[in-house]
Amino acid sequence: QVHLVESGGGVVQAGGSLRLACAASGLVFSATDMSWYRQTPGKQRELVAAVGSSGFTNYGDSVKGRFTISRDNRKNVVSLEMNSLTPEDTAVYYCAADLTYMGDVPRRWGQGTQVTVSS
Repeated sequence: QVHLVESGGGVVQAGGSLRLACAASGLVFSATDMSWYRQTPGKQRELVAAVGSSGFTNYGDSVKGRFTISRDNRKNVVSLEMNSLTPEDTAVYYCAADLTYMGDVPRRWGQGTQVTVSS
């Protein structure tokens, strides 16, 4: 059973920083592509950042230069460092896991953590 548990969300003022973490279990973490998505009411979930099993990273255009994704394969944790936050970053942030080593299987999602940036 795959479990993804996010932490680190909260309320921060514009210009501030937050660090999200996602603890994963029930999978081969080092072989799993991990990512962060976010969603606001009425909008589709959008990619924030991704880090592949190889360590290759990819970012959404709106967060490039401000957010940094990283992974710790010893602790089975993927983190998202968010700097220079703006109210537009307010959303529920979801951790996601793509178990590509198992072939074509559905993406796994965490329960989400709320990030609120006040102006």
